[in-house]
Amino acid sequence: MTAPTLIFDFDSTLVAFETLEVLAELSLADAADAAAIRAEIAALTDQAMAGSLGFGEALERRLAQLPLRREHVEALAGRAVARLAPSVARNVETLRAHADHIVIVSGGFREVIAAVARHLGVPDDRILANDLIYDDTGRVTGVDRTNPLSMDGGKVTAIGALDLPGPVVMVGDGWTDAEVRLAGLADRFHAFCEVVRRPRVVEAADAVAVSLDEVLHAEGLIGRWSYPRSRIRVLLLEAVHPAAVRALEDAGYSVECESGALDEDALIERLKGVHVLGLRSKTMLSERVIEQADRLMAVGAFCIGTNQIDLDAASRRGIAVFNAPYSNTRSVVELAIGVLIALMRGVVDRSTAMHEGRWIKSAKGSRELRGKTLGIVGYGAIGSQLSVLAEALGMRVIYHDLSERLALGNARAVDSLDALLAEADAVSLHVDGRAGNRMLIGAAQLARMKPGALLLNLSRGHVVDVDALAAALSDGRLGGAAVDVFPEEPRTNQDPFDSPLRGLANVILTPHVGGSTEEAQEAIGAFAASRLLGYLNRGDTTFCVNLPNVQLSDVQGAHRLLHIHQNQPGVLAALNQALSDAGLNILGQHLKTDGRTGYVITDVDRDYRAGALEVLKSVPGTLRFRTLY
Repeated sequence: MTAPTLIFDFDSTLVAFETLEVLAELSLADAADAAAIRAEIAALTDQAMAGSLGFGEALERRLAQLPLRREHVEALAGRAVARLAPSVARNVETLRAHADHIVIVSGGFREVIAAVARHLGVPDDRILANDLIYDDTGRVTGVDRTNPLSMDGGKVTAIGALDLPGPVVMVGDGWTDAEVRLAGLADRFHAFCEVVRRPRVVEAADAVAVSLDEVLHAEGLIGRWSYPRSRIRVLLLEAVHPAAVRALEDAGYSVECESGALDEDALIERLKGVHVLGLRSKTMLSERVIEQADRLMAVGAFCIGTNQIDLDAASRRGIAVFNAPYSNTRSVVELAIGVLIALMRGVVDRSTAMHEGRWIKSAKGSRELRGKTLGIVGYGAIGSQLSVLAEALGMRVIYHDLSERLALGNARAVDSLDALLAEADAVSLHVDGRAGNRMLIGAAQLARMKPGALLLNLSRGHVVDVDALAAALSDGRLGGAAVDVFPEEPRTNQDPFDSPLRGLANVILTPHVGGSTEEAQEAIGAFAASRLLGYLNRGDTTFCVNLPNVQLSDVQGAHRLLHIHQNQPGVLAALNQALSDAGLNILGQHLKTDGRTGYVITDVDRDYRAGALEVLKSVPGTLRFRTLY
């Protein structure tokens, strides 16, 4: 295939700005009417780019309004490389590799464009642009009017004078770019819409590209047989933090957001064509949903737990599942300490009385944490951090965990749950959502607790029998409780909440907000998004909860083949035989398995036929096959 000649527009294509609009900001910095002039210039730019105003007239009218000087132009030239369009910045190395097939044609100004062209490896003689004219004081007085790019139809004239090897491909966001294709001077026109989308331009285009990845993919310059990022759809539910949205969009993926959870039927419908799903604790990803998700390849749980996801079903389909096991640890621990102090002092009941106009000043039932024993059930990330803070406040700490855990500080492990319940003045639950923890604390366990003891559940709703807890609190056996999670929780904030714990004395009820601080949600968003991006961009499965964990670097000078399969004899041999038969040279290979699934990552030379990979999808036991470039 003959490499195409790519003709790029500059403003809002190679860079994420319009040159004259930025120059207006610089030159009008101290002007009283700066805002009005900038608005007028932006409007003229839009009219010219949409084709409703001649380019020459728009250029002349915009320049006339600006007290533009050489130093303003030089300042923008110095900043231009830092303001490349996001997908252009991602593909600098590819553009440099094909610089001898790139021409930049723009109605913008050569001084600014040249800085970016040099960064991309495009020589000066492949830049067609306007040349500014300065007076003796350095003030811009206009442009070289003999240059066709200063006039209407300038791009058509300038490109028509070139002798370019075909095929010729025009890439830009404006009507002047579309005119090149309409004049027959380009074989294809990609309307570039990453920065701005102009309906009339889109209608005239052969293809619409929301990122440079799509253009390079369509023209066979990178990832010829891969799927462009901008066409990979990501659905984020339950108001996932904007940090995650930004990270995924900046990487070039198409992101859709929903503020609430979806029920099973709605989720099945919404997942059609979706490649990546992000959810929190309320959306149930069942086997039925997974089996009908036609494109789903990864799931991000923007929370600690994954019990809302059928991990077995995901594994059988080769769908990678990630979570954020540590990002909200501090938030949960701080809430535990806060409610523990509030329960010990009876703060909530006293506050309620005050709001009702009752003054109850008494030390009765109000106790310090110092010297009390805290029993922690589950000594993982949250439990162990709670241990450290509680001990710093003067508490004695005991803990029970099914796994061997290193005690922090002076904390002491106890052999059984019953022993912990009998000794602790306050019990805090921090266990996971596995089925074995259902009703871990029932009537029998509550009866073993010390009279007047406190119970905190900030883990999972099904861990505690809330009816039994309500009974123990009502008859005075327990001194109080703080519950943040419930067996049945409202799906949205508009749905009602009910529980047998409502209205009981010295009981703090919170709506599953243990990890819901601004800091925690941002950290969860950033962490879970980074894990998804690691998998999408590199095939990295570090922190994946259902597939073998493999840590990978970025692809360098190769194509990466990702093969997820059932852990059965002969798969690797069959895979390598298929690679050999296809004539692919292996540059590196990783294999890791668990009891059920195998994961093979193979980096190969780039030179091969598109159909060479088809046989890899039919290797016995294959669950999923993917390519990265």
